[in-house]
Amino acid sequence: MKLFVDTADLAEIERIAGWGVLSGVTTNPTLLSKVDGDADDIYRRVCEVVDGPVSAEVVAVEHEEMIAEGTRLAAIHPNIVGKLPMSAESLEATTRLAADDIRVNMTLCFTAPQALLAAAAGAAFVSPFVGRFDDIGQDGVECLRDVVEVLETSSYDTEVIAASIRTPVHVMEAARMGSDIATIPPKVFDQMLRHPLTTAGIETFTRDYEARQAATKG
Repeated sequence: MKLFVDTADLAEIERIAGWGVLSGVTTNPTLLSKVDGDADDIYRRVCEVVDGPVSAEVVAVEHEEMIAEGTRLAAIHPNIVGKLPMSAESLEATTRLAADDIRVNMTLCFTAPQALLAAAAGAAFVSPFVGRFDDIGQDGVECLRDVVEVLETSSYDTEVIAASIRTPVHVMEAARMGSDIATIPPKVFDQMLRHPLTTAGIETFTRDYEARQAATKG
């Protein structure tokens, strides 16, 4: 399973990209609202940092405007993927954009039927949301499982991006069930990195090394 980071914060993207683990980036209007700078400039810089798909979401709601906006975003850099929210208008726009070899990430997918429609329309990626199901007391992991199973047995090449990740457990469950990608917030990357036994082990090794060095010098 490939790992994307879900943020528009360049500093965070550069930090985690430095670990050598990133295959792509996803953004949305909410994430962009939390950072300063021109959106197009941010997308360009992200594409310089991470050599992989970078999702840039349209804000239009009518298909002709979606097509125009998706085309404009795709012209920023070859790695840009137009991100469209699930709707009938988005399906029509996706079909047209895909015909022009512009990749689409269909976001806000909550069911396998929605994902199947997106794949049939030509979406390169679909993003089923895991955490938002959990927020309303439903099982987001099972929804993701349904999407993965339906698309695995279809004739479409659409990749599944497990989105709205809240915890490292979500990441592991997505990997177990065969999701192609998980897009992960920076704070969850940090949670994946840490474990108290790792911290304790490093402290023990450091303490023992320093004690040996002191004894040698004595």
